[in-house]
This record gives sequence, structure tokens and C-alpha cells, in this order.
Amino acid sequence: MESIYYVMAWACHRKCKHCYDSRFRPYVRGALDEVVQEAKANHVTIVDHFPEDMTYLDLEDPQPDGSFPRKIGRVILSGGEALLDAVRETITYPVIERLNARYAKQGGIKVVVQTTGDLLTDQIVAELLERKVYMISIASVDDFHVGMEGEAKQHAFMDRLSAMFERHGMHRSGLRSTTRNWHEEEGPLYSFFGATPDAWIGKLWPRGRAWENSLPRSNISDNFCNRWSGGLNFLRHQFNGSEVSVEANGNVYPCCIKTQMPIGNLLEESLIGILDSLVGIPAFEAITSGHPERMGITHGWDEARFIEASNTVLPDGTPYQNLCIGCDRFHETVLGPIIEQAKAKRLGLQTPVARKFSIQSV
Repeated sequence: MESIYYVMAWACHRKCKHCYDSRFRPYVRGALDEVVQEAKANHVTIVDHFPEDMTYLDLEDPQPDGSFPRKIGRVILSGGEALLDAVRETITYPVIERLNARYAKQGGIKVVVQTTGDLLTDQIVAELLERKVYMISIASVDDFHVGMEGEAKQHAFMDRLSAMFERHGMHRSGLRSTTRNWHEEEGPLYSFFGATPDAWIGKLWPRGRAWENSLPRSNISDNFCNRWSGGLNFLRHQFNGSEVSVEANGNVYPCCIKTQMPIGNLLEESLIGILDSLVGIPAFEAITSGHPERMGITHGWDEARFIEASNTVLPDGTPYQNLCIGCDRFHETVLGPIIEQAKAKRLGLQTPVARKFSIQSV
């Protein structure tokens, strides 16, 4: 598989108004202990249910003999804030070490640590590099992060961190974070991005506090699904372009934005088993092809109905339309039982419908 985006813990030292998940926030005392213990208790099982092989065939890079190169994939470790004192040594470092051990025989794994960057020190950078981290990705360079408003502050922040990274022998990525293959450069690397107008996340997903604060400016033409960090190609795990998102509780989603319901849980079963069980199901084939508006065609939801279902109103009363809203409503209306049936089949269980049928047939 090419890419896994793993949200290891919900704890963060910020409560940004544009965040796509309201669970990312400061926690204190017992609440902090609870989210840290959840992450600590779950990470071993979650990582052990990652694919046995984190390599993929890159169909976009054919070789002279017509074959395709097998490349090493990446795991992006995020939060919350992966470098919080309460998280860093108890969860982030053990996860990195477990990933390195798990994939050592296949040539390693490219581990990316995503962070706001303001907690980084020379010591932390050194500790990450000692654990063979491939990239440190700074995800806070935008006006939404308090203290980062305006180009002057952003440039000063990037200059300070760049000097720190380069003291440790790192170099800046030459590829934009919006490109699929940014992990193919020689590491160790550092990079900067944020919710800026030139980035695909700049229009903000209709999720979390961004939604609560009526901030999304995306519309029906912004198909977040039709790109590598959306649902595009998520089922084609053997090849380039496949990525899924995994939460601290083990839930799996076909995109970073996250569908209304998870497609499975890594505390119960393997990631590849989950993905392979969804192959051929029309709704998920539509997502993996980047056309969520076709999710419901076999269920009486033609594209016109899906697009109509994509209309809603932001909390401040502004009319809003985006395909993510139609996807949410299709999940709520139709897809829930289909996901449950796929899970039951994987686990060898009977769904309530199947049990009823069985009893009536006897």
C-alpha cells in the first residue's frame, strides 16, 4: 500500500477554529489521561493490522521493459499533536519503532511526522531522526493558527525551523504537499503547508469546528474525493495512489476528510481484509474512482438525486452545497447496513437480516 494517515491521539495544544475534527483540542487531567490511555492501549493492535507489505507498484512510472517499479510506501503520523509531552514518548516514539521493526525486512517504511511545529526543539528533531523518520511535515502555516497570522510571522516561523532542520542534515522537500509522490525524494526531509488558498485543504472541509464556525468555502465543484488524499484509488491498495485514514480508536476511513461511517476497525481485523471485502460494492467503487455522485446508482439515487442531497445550510444560515454532504446523507440513508453486512461476512457473523432469513428457511 502506498499511504496510511494515522491519527494516533486526539490530544492537541491548540483548538483551531478551522480544524476538521472537534476532538482535536487541549485535554487536561483525567480527560488527557483518557485519550492518552486510549492511544497507548490501541496502537500495537492497530499497527499490527496494517498491511504485511507496505510497498506498491507505481503504474505511473513504467520501466523501459514495460514492468512497473515496486516502491516503499509511507505512514503519516498525526494527531492532534504528535509531539505533545504527554504523547511523544508514550505513543509517537513507540509507534515509529514498531513500524520500523514491522517493515524492516521489506526495505523499511517512510515515516512522516506531521506537527504544528511550535513544539519542536533540537533534541526532538534529533530523537526523530535517530528513529529514522523520513520527513517532518509542518502543517500550520496559515492564518487560522493563532500566532501565525500574516506572511511576516509565517516566514519568520519557517526560517527558524528551516535553520533547525538543516543543522541536523535535513533538506527541504522540493515537491508540493499536494502532489501524490512527494515521498519519493531522498530524505530526511522537512516541509511546510497549511490551509492556504493554493492548497487543496484551503477551502476547508465541511467537518468539525470548520463546520461549526461556518468556515467552508468549498462548493459543488470541489470534489475532495477525486484526489489521492480523498477517496480516489483507496481500494487499489496494490498500486500507486491508495491511502486510507485510521483513527486512534482503530476506525478506518477511505479519506482524510472521513466518511459519515467508518468502513471497519483495526482493533478487530486487518486493513487489507477490510478493503478487499468492499471491492465490487458499487458505492465504494464510486468512491475509489473519485465519483461519489455515483454512489447510489444501484439504490435509486441517480446523480441528480445525489447532487440535490448535497445541498444544506451552514450553521450561520448560508446555503452550502458539496458532494461530501451528499455522501454523508447516502451513508445515513442507505449505506450503513451494507457496511455492516460486509463486516459480518468478514468476521463470519450473521447480520440481523441474515439471521431472520435463516430462521424462516428452516
